[in-house]
Amino acid sequence: MIKLPKEFILGAATAAYQVEGASKEDNKGRVLWDEFLEKQGRFSPDPASDFYHRYEEDIKLASKYGIKALRISIAWSRIFPSGTGEINQLGVNYYRNVFETCHKYGIEPFVTLHHFDTPETLFKKGDWLNKDQIETFKNYAAFVFDTYHDVVKNWITINEPIAYVQGQYISGAFPPGEKYQKLKALQAQHNQMVAHSKIVNLFKSRGYEGEIGLVHALLQFYSIDDKEDNHLATYRHDTFMNGYMLDATFLGTYSKEKLNVIQAILGDEYQDLIMTDAEMEEIKQAAQDLDFLGINYYQSNWIKHHDEESLIHHNGTGDKGTSIFRLKGIGEVVKNEAIPTTDWDWYIYPQGLYDMMQRIKEDYPNYKKIYVTENGLGYKDEFNAETNEIDDQPRIDYIKQHIEAISDAYRDGINVKGYFVWSLQDMFSWSNGYNKRYGLFYIDFETQKRYVKHSAKWYKALSDDIYES
Repeated sequence: MIKLPKEFILGAATAAYQVEGASKEDNKGRVLWDEFLEKQGRFSPDPASDFYHRYEEDIKLASKYGIKALRISIAWSRIFPSGTGEINQLGVNYYRNVFETCHKYGIEPFVTLHHFDTPETLFKKGDWLNKDQIETFKNYAAFVFDTYHDVVKNWITINEPIAYVQGQYISGAFPPGEKYQKLKALQAQHNQMVAHSKIVNLFKSRGYEGEIGLVHALLQFYSIDDKEDNHLATYRHDTFMNGYMLDATFLGTYSKEKLNVIQAILGDEYQDLIMTDAEMEEIKQAAQDLDFLGINYYQSNWIKHHDEESLIHHNGTGDKGTSIFRLKGIGEVVKNEAIPTTDWDWYIYPQGLYDMMQRIKEDYPNYKKIYVTENGLGYKDEFNAETNEIDDQPRIDYIKQHIEAISDAYRDGINVKGYFVWSLQDMFSWSNGYNKRYGLFYIDFETQKRYVKHSAKWYKALSDDIYES
């Protein structure tokens, strides 16, 4: 049974590059994805969901179906086409119009500064491996805060630092498409944490009204059995994917225990991991002032020991059973036959969300509050041309089960304050193109016409129950 307080925020989430389209319009600068996708020749980010031109239609639709808050990201390169330097006023005006339209329809914007879309000029200088980008990001954030602080009160610094660098340097699914580069992944995670911390410290020092947080992609990991080496592999896997960044987020440092694991993972490369005293001071200060953690949760994984050669295959097509993840010295994701999966081999396990929130409460008692900032089901929706309906009952079941887990967490004293379904509408996917749909609203990508899925109607009923009961 779902039982949530009236102040609970029921929202939906988007990301600029995935919904806006118009990637070459109004002086928008290129981002790291543009060349990568052009070379692949598989997918185009245009027109995506054409949110750039249809934002009022979508925001109005969101309001009609009970959504109280909307996660929106600013495309850095719409504001600064080269990441720094000249300001694009057309981009500045666009986002003000979007935020004011949210308020027009009674929706609170939660705005992310970096959501997987570093400007191409900066990407070619090393992206988050280049420490100069930290200060450039800070300057961009300062401009954005000054420009929109009157219409935006909820800010997110960076979306999913680990997922971004894992795609770049571990699985190769994101540009530059490198694989198994553990040092690069850990260094880029750390540099993002420094950048995040500097932004939090800037926001607090200037006394802006509102709150600022960080979004982590958190998977709950379980050992596949009780064997000691598999438990150890699970702990290594968790440290690499969760614990290293959670320590920095809440403790303001990397615990000795976590660093011992990182050193074991990197071996001789550990000496090349650069973390300065000044950087750690920024992280320490930000940990004390962070207003909320956003958890993006889609699945859990079961792990066993793996010390042979790494092998990763990303299932980007929905060909069930093709996913492979084996990382030497860390662990292997293995099949748990007792747990259902999506066509993209993602486990459907709401208990993992509860367990992760409980872990935050127990391990980091200084946390202030949690939002579940993304959760949803990638599904091959079937459009009924005779009725113009999309019966996506599996998505309803998925969302309901995860919100029930949130309700249980709230009952057990975990301060969870909101849920943002991924996603508001069907959109372009970084590594899946247009064949994996998440939205409450179906989009015919040829005509850009919107259709209301059954899940949107269910979400509206849930919203009515929470806010009118």
